[in-house]
Amino acid sequence: MQTSYPRIFLTLFWVLLLALFFAQVEIQIEGASGWGGNLPTWRIEKHWLLDLLWGGRAMTGYHAWVFPFIAMFFHFPFFLMQQWSIKSEARTLSCLIIFWIIEDFMWFLMNPAYGLHHFNQIDAHWHKHWVWGTPIDYWIGGAVSIFLFWRSNQK
Repeated sequence: MQTSYPRIFLTLFWVLLLALFFAQVEIQIEGASGWGGNLPTWRIEKHWLLDLLWGGRAMTGYHAWVFPFIAMFFHFPFFLMQQWSIKSEARTLSCLIIFWIIEDFMWFLMNPAYGLHHFNQIDAHWHKHWVWGTPIDYWIGGAVSIFLFWRSNQK
C-alpha cells in the first residue's frame, strides 16, 4: 500500500478538517470548562488505571462515550467497503491519534475562554504531564502515529 505525497497531504488535510469541526463541537458543549468540567455526567477523578492509561486525567461519562464514537467513525470505511487489513488498520489508528492531538490543540486555539496564551500546564490542568511546552500525550501520540503511518506504507 504505497502512498503518494498528494494522498498523504489529502489525508492529513481531511483529518485536520475533522479535528477542527470536532473541536468546535466540544467548545460548544464544554464552553470555558475544559475536560468536561461542568458537564452533567459521572466523573472518576482518581484511580491507578487513570494514571496508567489516561495520563492521570479524569474519566467522565462524556469521554467514555465520545472516544469510542469517534473511533467508530474512523473505522466506518472498513464496514462500508467490507475490506480490512493490518496496514489499513495501522493507517486508521495513525489518523485517529493525529485527529485527537490536533482536535485538542484546536480546542485551545479556537475557544474564546482560552486561546494560545492559556495553553499551559496551569490553565490546562487536566493535562497532567508536559514536555517542551505541550502535553506529553502529543509527543508520545505523535511518535506512535508516525510509526503506524510508516508501517502502513511498508511492503
